[in-house]
Amino acid sequence: MKLSAPIYRLKRKAKLLSRQESIPLHQALDQVAFHEGFGSWSLLAAGYPSLTPASKPFAQLAPGDLVLVGARPGQGKTLMSLELAVEAMKAGERSAFYTLEYTEKDVLDRFRVIGVEPAQFNDLFKLDCSDVINADYIMRTLAAAPRGTLVVIDYLQLLDQGRENPALGVQVEALKSFAQDRGMILVFIAQIHRSYDPSKKPCPDARDVRLPNPLDLKLFNELCFLNGGEVQFQAVN
Repeated sequence: MKLSAPIYRLKRKAKLLSRQESIPLHQALDQVAFHEGFGSWSLLAAGYPSLTPASKPFAQLAPGDLVLVGARPGQGKTLMSLELAVEAMKAGERSAFYTLEYTEKDVLDRFRVIGVEPAQFNDLFKLDCSDVINADYIMRTLAAAPRGTLVVIDYLQLLDQGRENPALGVQVEALKSFAQDRGMILVFIAQIHRSYDPSKKPCPDARDVRLPNPLDLKLFNELCFLNGGEVQFQAVN
């Protein structure tokens, strides 16, 4: 069955419907799915696994990898990062989401946008919304996490916002060493500079990553950029 719009647009339509009608997001998703000919959003999502951009990238990741997922606001970088976490848990691994941006409710709502109920993963998922997140905090709280754990950090540019925190480059280097030593995968959500013009190129690239403080992007193994439903991977030079 062909959808009337790409799945990412249907997700946005549901979010708008949720706000306009003051209904829970999962109800809005089900309404959108019904109009597409499906009994529920979970059935729609299950019918279109190839439209989930995280499946293929996760299969290519290895313990110790650092991944940057960059996009302008509203383009799906948080959703894709959560999809990577879901792919890890489907494979029997643990995942963790550290956010300086969202509340617990925000994150759980975004799980439901991608058709996932967090409770189905039992103890495989760890959510941390502390306001003191930095590299030292992340490494300390992951001290007992097993090899293969996938960690999402939301977001890169906030790690050194506190004056007492080490420089951004120092923190990412420390996290890279930690990931390699412990066999973990770290995914960093990253902001894209406002100067990025989608009329000139379909997706941002490494030159568009907003870096208020110096950072060598060669520390990352994968660079992933999103815009308008497009997902592009850029080689790390």
